Amino acid sequence: QVRLVESGGGLVQAGGSLRLSCTATGPTHTLYYMAWFRQAPGKEREFVGRIIWKTDMTYYADSVKGRFTISTDVAKKTLYLQMNNLRPEDTAVYYCADGDPSGTYDKWGQGTHVTVSS
Repeated sequence: QVRLVESGGGLVQAGGSLRLSCTATGPTHTLYYMAWFRQAPGKEREFVGRIIWKTDMTYYADSVKGRFTISTDVAKKTLYLQMNNLRPEDTAVYYCADGDPSGTYDKWGQGTHVTVSS
């Protein structure tokens, strides 16, 4: 079974940058639609963006478009989320997930915390 592990979270000032990583282990040939989600305190989980594994086809939520970039390193079986020009409202637990074109994500990491101070 595929296991996803996120890393790279932390505390950053507004306007700063962070890069999150999500490394997959197990039968990674099954990876398909790799995505990032986030959940802020007291709020529902929110879609951030996704990439089709082994392609550069990406899609982003309007709230992060132009500031966040998703990429992959297939050899390292790793998904990245480069976050620039961070805002306090980006504070959340960030999760990576794997799913299918229908929008169903059935494999999730444990999450990594991102805090943006003003």
